[in-house]
Amino acid sequence: MARTFETELDELKQQSLLRKLREIHSTMGTAITYGGRILVNFSSNDYLGLAGEPFLREAAKKAIDDYGLGAGASRLVCGTLAPHVELEEKLALFKGTEAALSFSSGYATAVGTLGALAGKDDVIILDKLAHASLIDGARLSGANLRVFPHNDVTKLESHLEWARQTHPEARVVVVTESIFSMDGDRAPLAEIVAAKDRHGALLLLDEAHAVGVVGANGRGLAELLGLAGRVDIQMGTLSKAIGVSGGYICGRRPLIDWLINRARSFVYSTAMPPAMAAAALASIEFLSSPEGEARRRKLWENLKVLAEGLPPGLTPEKLRSAIVPVMLGDEERALAASRMFFDRGFFVPAIRYPTVARGAARLRLTLSAAHEPEEIQAVTEALWKLA
Repeated sequence: MARTFETELDELKQQSLLRKLREIHSTMGTAITYGGRILVNFSSNDYLGLAGEPFLREAAKKAIDDYGLGAGASRLVCGTLAPHVELEEKLALFKGTEAALSFSSGYATAVGTLGALAGKDDVIILDKLAHASLIDGARLSGANLRVFPHNDVTKLESHLEWARQTHPEARVVVVTESIFSMDGDRAPLAEIVAAKDRHGALLLLDEAHAVGVVGANGRGLAELLGLAGRVDIQMGTLSKAIGVSGGYICGRRPLIDWLINRARSFVYSTAMPPAMAAAALASIEFLSSPEGEARRRKLWENLKVLAEGLPPGLTPEKLRSAIVPVMLGDEERALAASRMFFDRGFFVPAIRYPTVARGAARLRLTLSAAHEPEEIQAVTEALWKLA
């Protein structure tokens, strides 16, 4: 007899791996209402505190007045509206590429792009800790897959050599994040770019957690290192530091034209709501302004406050992003730590398998420019209880 859902759910519960949706009743900056209490949120990806900004709301409201709520169709039918075109022009300018294409979500971006880039005769090589959307996109493409240990350029080089020897006519695509979503560390991008160039491969770089956080005007790690012109496919999200929703690809015009024709998650999805496109456009313009630079400096000032108060042994020695993992290992220990933070007035959910590997459970603190120094100092005091 087939196993029942009830049996499988009970097994997850016994392993401290059962997850449930949390209904958040209100959000005001870094404060949320959950479980009948107002908590300081240290789990959001809204790194610059833009999601609730009045100027983004006004941009969205104007687009609703002009275009309504829904786009009405897919982009290739009649769903391409002025806000989509303006957003993509601004994204290309922001990232220094010939063109850009927006998607309804970051997940749709990854799945659609990798499926269009590679097929059964091609090769995709992924970092082991690449985001689930990138893994799923690689699998769904039907390409030959190879995975290299996290940030291990020597193994990446070995996979590239294998790909050229066994699939000499294949399109070879290397896939990595610039800042990794669960660990907050950075890819050794210069070495990866050099390796892919030596072997004639393409590089898809997911800058989801870097845009808005690092680089001039928050353009990302590739820009920071002077490597943007050597990254073939620049992927990102509109739902983190940009504060809205959606995803995008930036690159050469032929790449974007190919995705318009072959990325199934783009071709067969209703277009992003025009209000989201308009708000994202306003946010990207803000990033390139003096006010945007000031907001980014505030984020890094907050990270400095956190670093000065961190206990030893729980966190990275050097903060490289707005993501701070507190490694606990055991799933039940992570849940208990999350409950302790809740009792002290902080929202810091436990991160467990399958989001991270078994035995690698953690708390994942994320900082925002909207946090106040006193809030950060208070959360570091709570962290010492785990040391």
